[in-house]
Amino acid sequence: MAARVQPGGSSSARRAFLRSLGGGFGALACNALASRWQGVGSLATGGAYGSPIEGLDPMNPMRVRKGDFAAKAKSVIFLFMVGGPSQIDTFDYKPQLQKLDGKGVPESLRRALEGTKHANVFHGCDDHLLASPFGFQQYGQSGMWVSELMPHTAKVVDELCFVHSMQADSNNHAPASYQLHTGDIRAGKASLGSWVTYGLGSESEDLPGYVVLFDAGPLGGAANYTNGFLPPAFQPTRFRSTTPPLFHLSPMSGFVQGQRDSLDLLGKLNGMHLSQVRSESELPGGEFEARIATYELAYRMQSSAMRVADLESEPAHIHALYGVDDPEERTQSFSRKCLLARRLVESGVRFVQLYDMPDKDGWDAHAKLVENHRPRAKWTDKGVAGLITDLKQRGLLDSTLVIWASEFGRTPMKQGDLGRQHNAAGFTIWMAGGGIRPGVRLGATDEIGLMAVERPVQFRDLHATILTCLGLDYEWLSYEVSGRDERITGVAGTAKPIAEVLL
Repeated sequence: MAARVQPGGSSSARRAFLRSLGGGFGALACNALASRWQGVGSLATGGAYGSPIEGLDPMNPMRVRKGDFAAKAKSVIFLFMVGGPSQIDTFDYKPQLQKLDGKGVPESLRRALEGTKHANVFHGCDDHLLASPFGFQQYGQSGMWVSELMPHTAKVVDELCFVHSMQADSNNHAPASYQLHTGDIRAGKASLGSWVTYGLGSESEDLPGYVVLFDAGPLGGAANYTNGFLPPAFQPTRFRSTTPPLFHLSPMSGFVQGQRDSLDLLGKLNGMHLSQVRSESELPGGEFEARIATYELAYRMQSSAMRVADLESEPAHIHALYGVDDPEERTQSFSRKCLLARRLVESGVRFVQLYDMPDKDGWDAHAKLVENHRPRAKWTDKGVAGLITDLKQRGLLDSTLVIWASEFGRTPMKQGDLGRQHNAAGFTIWMAGGGIRPGVRLGATDEIGLMAVERPVQFRDLHATILTCLGLDYEWLSYEVSGRDERITGVAGTAKPIAEVLL
């Protein structure tokens, strides 16, 4: 079973134990060694607490912990396409939309949508349809439809599992993005990467368990990827795809020779202080132990982070596969992130969150759809396909779950100057690798791509699916906040894995 934390004992002892978790590497990387947090953690269900601290070590909170059952995936790479790429211009081909170009939304579809929580999807749109300006073809043995925007992804479609019937609860960027990342449209909750590392730890002893990669951050800011109410040890560390991967990673030249001696002295002094605390109090003193361990981890990181971020050590054919050698700077940047993501999971990092946001707009094509989507597809397509190909040829795809998703899709109705409005009523994501059936197409939107009508899937079901692939019981994985068990899948009993896509 996954680690269970029992909030027993005195309140002072409990607070001391919780404070000790703040000394993990995530705290160091984000300059949060002094962070304090409220609440009591548990991995429990139905309000019943599990056995005391099975595998959750205050000195090493990222130590590997067993899941609740056999896992298909060991790590996750989440590719988040910021701003909402249009499903009907990428992977959800709609011949009827092409025929109805310039005409109004069929009345039957309008009435069906107006009776749901997604009725506001019509706000800000023109009252006529806009055919996709991009050509589609079928690819692979699975016969998946892929737009001309994604010629490289088209070559790996037989490895992918498409879900064409995703729905979000909000039609606004930040709330929908929060929901995809944390399970709630409100900011302040724990992100998926934090939940995963809290439940499983990380296989890397010299690198953080949860890494984020981006140029410009996602809409809604850090609330998308933060640890929220979970202990600071489970917050992410931001890496850069250029050298150095972390600022201030290496010591100043004048301190290199004496760095080991300095850490040994600090360890000795902290040990003396720890002995005094233990002799004067019943408190466990775990905060000091965790701080000592943090210094040691930071010391090891100096070489490990530089090694894993050394993309120049990769051969030329790998650079070409990902597009690292592309003349377009933004293609290079995204491709480097994809390559770095592979190197991170190869080195034992549990969860890598990668954002494609190179500027303030993302895929948010309220006008000039072609001018928005064509370059963004070019910047990301080769890197994504290269990642899938490389993981497979290295034998890593079976143990690495890759997700390509956004907060919502876009409308078939025109908005402004040949653009499209947000659409949370029905859109497409895909998954590949660890625990996911390849070559599957699940669910469907209506004939114009407006609303999910066949096998609608909510974000909480996607989260339950991801946790299941990782061997975690999504009902047990919880954390008590102010007397309530919080889960990324929401209230117990409301989420269910997408059984049709699981191996």
